[in-house]
Amino acid sequence: MKRRAFLERIGSILALLGLTQAEWLTLGNRYHQALATPNSRKLALLVGINEYPQSSGLSGCLTDVELQTELLINRFGFANSDILTLTDEQASREFIEAAILDHLGKQAKADDVVIFHFSGYGTRVKTGNLPETVENALIPVDKDTYNGIVVNYLLEETLLQLLRSLPTAKVAAVLDTSYNVRTTPQPSGLRFRSRPESLTAKLTVKELEFLNNLQTENTAINNSNLMVLKATSNPEQPAGEMLFSGFTAGLFTYALTQYLWETTPATTIQVLFSHVSSSMYKLGGEQQPGLLTEKKNPQSSLVTDIFPLERSHAQAVIRAKDEESKTAQLWLGGLPPHVCQYYGVGSRLTTLSGEQLIVKSRTGLRAKAQILNQNPNQPLQIGQLVQENVRVLPRNINLTVALGGGLERIERVDATSAFAAITRKVNIAAPEQGADYIFGKLQSTPSRYSIFSIGGEPILNTAGEVGEAVKVAVQRLTPKFSTLLAAKLWRLTENEGSSRLAVKASLEIVNKISSRLVMQRQTKGSVSGETIANKVIATPGTSVPTVPVGSRMQYRVENLSDRPIYLMLVGLNNNRSAVAFYPWQIPSEEDNPNSKPRLEEVVITPGQTLKFPENDNTFGWLLSTRAFFAEHQLIISAAPFTQTLTALRSVKYPTADQQPISPLVNDLEVAQALLQDLHNASKVKVDTNGTTNESYVLDVNNWASLNFSFQVV
Repeated sequence: MKRRAFLERIGSILALLGLTQAEWLTLGNRYHQALATPNSRKLALLVGINEYPQSSGLSGCLTDVELQTELLINRFGFANSDILTLTDEQASREFIEAAILDHLGKQAKADDVVIFHFSGYGTRVKTGNLPETVENALIPVDKDTYNGIVVNYLLEETLLQLLRSLPTAKVAAVLDTSYNVRTTPQPSGLRFRSRPESLTAKLTVKELEFLNNLQTENTAINNSNLMVLKATSNPEQPAGEMLFSGFTAGLFTYALTQYLWETTPATTIQVLFSHVSSSMYKLGGEQQPGLLTEKKNPQSSLVTDIFPLERSHAQAVIRAKDEESKTAQLWLGGLPPHVCQYYGVGSRLTTLSGEQLIVKSRTGLRAKAQILNQNPNQPLQIGQLVQENVRVLPRNINLTVALGGGLERIERVDATSAFAAITRKVNIAAPEQGADYIFGKLQSTPSRYSIFSIGGEPILNTAGEVGEAVKVAVQRLTPKFSTLLAAKLWRLTENEGSSRLAVKASLEIVNKISSRLVMQRQTKGSVSGETIANKVIATPGTSVPTVPVGSRMQYRVENLSDRPIYLMLVGLNNNRSAVAFYPWQIPSEEDNPNSKPRLEEVVITPGQTLKFPENDNTFGWLLSTRAFFAEHQLIISAAPFTQTLTALRSVKYPTADQQPISPLVNDLEVAQALLQDLHNASKVKVDTNGTTNESYVLDVNNWASLNFSFQVV
């Protein structure tokens, strides 16, 4: 179908939807201002529904719309008038479909960019009389009709047909929803965006007729390049939204938009998905993002094929300013989610032109900052991008644990009392506060207590015996809570997007003949411009890099800076046990033939590359012969890890245990020493409204922390 014919059909299709011109006008003046702009080149339709009339609502969908809006305007150059939002009562099925046809279809031209986003409930719905004719559907705000026998849902297939019919090949959709309800519920700190399939409800005839109309008349212009980014790759995995510090957001949308603030044009979809998946895992979600497209080799496509990067990477943007008080309001959407929750007063950010902003207060993703050294001839502008310079983190960070909903009242009282005895490590989550983990009972054996991720998955090897008392369970799990707190601390060092210490690191499968790249990470400060090409090699259909069991692994680190660098490696496997790289050095026999291996600093001089673990007798480390998930944090500093090595040396290791990658015994002590070493390396004085003894102050010029997460299969 030609474009002219397509546009001529819109009026009749709107009539088929049952919309009058007066109803469509209720979307507001901004939509019509957008139509009046003849040269619009980037268009977006963002849909978010928190309030549903006939079911419990959601809390993070409007935040998702805000996250996308800030990203599209400030990083990708979308005009505010070209972004149409439909929220809550506006987001009916008819309005969503009409907005795609009118706001997107009437304006888009060949090679224009179109983004569609949906956050809300999804479900499965019958589309025929046979029981097997059940399809995925988005749940708009419409009330069910005829007492739930007929429902006015938007089929996923209808949405895809609409987007494929747009007269441009650059169309992408982000769907932060899911369709299947988990069959085995577990204690969960997430609210899932899927509703149970109704056994009796059928889809409205109007939606089926509309889909049939699209399928029969739009086949000639179907867009096979449509890219759909989905919150989950597994149909059985529900998409979740999470309570953060001061706001709720979809796990997928928050992780996706955050990384897009920091990404570069050379980033591939596979690298994007690996970062998003890793971020969701660190937050407690087990879901992995999925990609739906007919495009060949889609995961090797560049992010710029979907999102048109126009401006430099950033961690924040100026949303408002007050010239009299010399303050600015910042949006911190580019900070890693687990970091943003603890981003402290005194943290310092800089504009690309050199002005400094010091955080004075923060609420959720918004911060108030004092403006320093502003050029009176070039005042700061709203929309100006800001990059992290100094990170301030509180020293009194604890693990936050929620009590599972299945616990009886007396169990909750006993658990609260037991946790009070380890208050320096663990806090019980308040209702308005997000949590790191959940303490609850196994669904299959309610008399057994365990630790669960926020997504509701039980942590391996944490379940106790049948009939165990609550207080005994908490005492038994105290060492595990220390490990989880240690991991929380070293995750807060992650700064691939903001570090100005120029390094590149690769994880490889090695043998004596050759090596194979698994993934590569590189700081933004390692090259001039924005030409970084991080790499990830993964099994098709997965977002996390995969490594065969029994592989021999090795890291390769390149020092691209003009200073010596020092490194440490810590990590977790999927039963949340800590591991670390132990830099054992074997002295020369000529010096002392009876000397034992000892722990020494690992230093890489400027311009040099180091492979580790490696020595004269062996290379790399051997993975176990069982499947597991591994998360490593490679932490690099411009100064020695003096206190970290002291902590590592404080434990006596049998000769047989002197392996390069081994269990970390005193994990919390090591994590605290790591942060202290980075603090000592920074040598920056900031105003934190307290003393430096209450905060870690970290300078991005002096450290880099890169995450490597992979699945052993």
